[in-house]
Amino acid sequence: MRVTIYTDGSARGNPGPGGYGTVLMYTDSKGNCHRRELSGGFKNTTNNRMELLAAIVGLEALIRPCEVDIYSDSQYLVKAFQEHWIDGWKKKNWMRNRKEPVKNTDMWKRLLAAMEHHKVTFHWVKGHAGHPENERCDSLAVEAALQENLPEDAGMASA
Repeated sequence: MRVTIYTDGSARGNPGPGGYGTVLMYTDSKGNCHRRELSGGFKNTTNNRMELLAAIVGLEALIRPCEVDIYSDSQYLVKAFQEHWIDGWKKKNWMRNRKEPVKNTDMWKRLLAAMEHHKVTFHWVKGHAGHPENERCDSLAVEAALQENLPEDAGMASA
């Protein structure tokens, strides 16, 4: 199954000053389109942590191995994988250089664990200058943030 995950780490409408909104879109074996919205609010945290969480909760909601496309406006998140920063961090025992540890190591490890059985491709969607894919991430994530008590779709774990 192929799943598309749209994330936004600062989804407006979430409780508190921060939060994530994540939308999973997929087609089941019968050709029916599905959509699953997940959100959560967190106080006193950074936007990069929110982007990581948005990707993590989307992946953790999947039961079966899937091909996953993750769209995020976090260049940091996407470059970590596209430019193999994460491989370098792991080889250097989660250090950027001898004196600078990687921030949010616990989150990166959780993301790697969530990715383990999936084929994941990250796509960076340019900033907030009206880029259509970025606007799509924002609007979908905001919709997710405003949803409550959504029914579960077949093939998805509970959030």
